[in-house]
Amino acid sequence: MKIAVGFDHAGFPLKQVVLDAVREAGHEPIDLGTYSAESVDFPDFSEKVGRAIQSGEAERGILCCGSGIGACIAANKMKGVYACVCHDTYSAAQGVMHDDMNVLCLGGRVIGPELARVLIHAFLNAEYQGDKAGGERLARRVGKIHKLEDVGRLEG
Repeated sequence: MKIAVGFDHAGFPLKQVVLDAVREAGHEPIDLGTYSAESVDFPDFSEKVGRAIQSGEAERGILCCGSGIGACIAANKMKGVYACVCHDTYSAAQGVMHDDMNVLCLGGRVIGPELARVLIHAFLNAEYQGDKAGGERLARRVGKIHKLEDVGRLEG
């Protein structure tokens, strides 16, 4: 898979760890910046990662800002982008398996390099189960998420 990765200045210290972890997991990172620790705005990188997913240039993405939260909020404003802050391996895998999450958000000021590495492996090794046998309830729930995204409500 091609994995779009983006960092603001607070996520920048994890950049090399993230790039290496993506490669270690057998995937190709697409580095969308930032390229230094100079102060930048996280929504710019959320948009770059989101656009790469929307265009099909990347299947998944990883965003790093200070807490992971700002980048996550910004990314989730984009149609077809399903981002979540995960600081445990269960959520990093389960978000993909049950909820079709396609962007992992990490807090560069919250986690260290070793935890980042295992979270990335959990995220990238997980597969959405809604299109597998027995995954009807998962697909139904993800379908409701898509409906909220498209029309803003589930009823009507």
